[in-house]
Amino acid sequence: MKFILASASPRRRELMEMLRVSPLEIRPAKGEEHPDPGLNGEETAAELSRQKCAEVAASADPEDVVIAADTVVWLNGRIFGKPHDHDDAVRMLMALSGRTHTVYTGVTISRGGQMRTEVEASDVHFRELTMEEIEAYIATGEPMDKAGAYGAQGYASLFVEGIDGDFFNVMGLPLCRLGQMLKKFGIALI
Repeated sequence: MKFILASASPRRRELMEMLRVSPLEIRPAKGEEHPDPGLNGEETAAELSRQKCAEVAASADPEDVVIAADTVVWLNGRIFGKPHDHDDAVRMLMALSGRTHTVYTGVTISRGGQMRTEVEASDVHFRELTMEEIEAYIATGEPMDKAGAYGAQGYASLFVEGIDGDFFNVMGLPLCRLGQMLKKFGIALI
């Protein structure tokens, strides 16, 4: 049995390695993400993680444990995914400034023909940001590959006044939930 992380995210890989999950193979899903536009943030995160997991599990050994995740930022009925460009990142960060938004991460695990999906939600409180701060942050390059155009574990930690919920969820992989889900597959990490 090996663990297969169906993600190219360096943060998710780092979190799995922190838990000393072994052997660990990184096998990102290659398919296009096609969520139903009528889904809310929670449903979108769940659906996208299911799609990724199903794709990778189709070519995995049945004894392998495939783990997929997808994270979205949700504010006022809108999903904030990864920014397309500089202007998109500015738009997202301006919208998040001084407000509370919800981060949803869908986690799907597949093993032995069984698949299970759960979603973690965390509320993130941003302080008011100036345009100078937004531009300086974007210039670091950090926001360009992250949902909502920020990483709470990096420079954007200077923007986050508080988090209600799992911090690791905001990083892209809710570890407490993951551990509980793995137990349902008969796997204890500790």
